[in-house]
Amino acid sequence: MIGAFLWGLEFGVWGFSSSIPLAFSAFVEHFNSMKRWLSFCLGLLPVVALLLAPQWAGAALGRYIVLENNVGYLHIAGTDKGLMDGIPAALIRLESTNSIAGIVVDLRFAAGNDTGDLPAIERALQQTKLPLAILINGQTAGASEKLAEDLREENTGLVFGSAAANFQPDIPVRANADDEKGFLKDPYAAPTLGVSTIDLNTNLLSYVDIDHTTEADLVREKIKDGDQDAATDHPSTLAMPFIRDPVLARGVDFIKGVAALRLAANQP
Repeated sequence: MIGAFLWGLEFGVWGFSSSIPLAFSAFVEHFNSMKRWLSFCLGLLPVVALLLAPQWAGAALGRYIVLENNVGYLHIAGTDKGLMDGIPAALIRLESTNSIAGIVVDLRFAAGNDTGDLPAIERALQQTKLPLAILINGQTAGASEKLAEDLREENTGLVFGSAAANFQPDIPVRANADDEKGFLKDPYAAPTLGVSTIDLNTNLLSYVDIDHTTEADLVREKIKDGDQDAATDHPSTLAMPFIRDPVLARGVDFIKGVAALRLAANQP
């Protein structure tokens, strides 16, 4: 009787002790599986953030939008470390929105001294095979200035704006610095009167405001003065907004002009 009891106790202890490694092994496998899944999700997080919310792109990469239906706009706030991380997603987002005719690369007020990502950024922009309009001003400096110079040397586009410390634009466009800061937030906003002009050494027309008064507006004025029956009035036509940022406007015009030339060259 005692022998049977001892045998049963020994068997139970052996069974319990043998199950511990199996349980521990299962726990470790489950833990590793969860760790791999968590690493995968964390790896996707930056891409999802860039695709769903462009404003999350980071301090180095500013916003990116489509202007005038077919011109991509990429604002680089500074050439800091990690800038390249946001460039591919930004280009994909721009090209997937519309059929892009070209890209404006805005380097105004951009500085930074990290040149490590410049070759990769330049290759990414060149691989789009789209014309570039590079915008600079007197506060474009450091690696940002080098980026503008490298892109022009690769014949990927023209440089617009005011001179940087060691770099002259192809098309000089004088603009007030305070106005330019406002234009970065809203290129359609009205600038301070008379401070942003095209350089007279270029063949471009001076930047002027446009009177958007419509025929319907004139008819209403006549009705108010009693000169015409109200029955002849027509619905007013909403005026289309236009880019008031003179530097950006020149860049957009350049890209649209190149697109028109390419279209004409492909026609029989």
